Amino acid sequence: MKLLKQLQWRYSAKRMNGRVIPDEIIENILEAIRLAPTSMGLQPFQVTVVKDLKVRKEIFEEACQQPQILECSHLLIFNGWSDVTEEQVDNYLNRIAVTRNHGMEELSGFRKSILSFLSSRTKDQVSEWSARQIYLALGTAIDAAAMSEVDATPMEGFNAQKMDKLFELKDRKLHSVVLLALGYRNEDKDIFARAPKVRRNSKEIFELI
Repeated sequence: MKLLKQLQWRYSAKRMNGRVIPDEIIENILEAIRLAPTSMGLQPFQVTVVKDLKVRKEIFEEACQQPQILECSHLLIFNGWSDVTEEQVDNYLNRIAVTRNHGMEELSGFRKSILSFLSSRTKDQVSEWSARQIYLALGTAIDAAAMSEVDATPMEGFNAQKMDKLFELKDRKLHSVVLLALGYRNEDKDIFARAPKVRRNSKEIFELI
């Protein structure tokens, strides 16, 4: 399988060379994120795509002093919904109705199920749930990047409060969860670029019953 070959090729690049990723490849990666599975299909997140170097310098100075921020081609900021409103649920159900030619009354049971799930959880729990959906999309993005031999480095160790302030996320009922730097590895500066991949063997990971 080509996917397995590309997963052998990929690694989380520590240094990148600044080369710009072609627009069509970025569009494919973003489309893969859009198509990623999420709980109930709600897609409770937004993705900020930062290409502008000036903005990335602000991020570097304020929230994440990792070299990939400056050296990547595009930086993706995955932002979770801090809350889910009835309006957002109804927008989703309207999309289903239009796409699948359903009447809204046919979706009333599904609407009730979604709202019941959300109302049974605290705001913090909903925020955490939205973050978990992000990681499904993040994994899909990493795989899609690997298929085009684009390096994708996920990063959690950033100042989320400063990132949220920089992009005024709180006012938009969003919160930053994880970053994904997209670019091309710098094999001269990254000592791990040619290193063998280190993973546990299959028998240690999988339990066959």
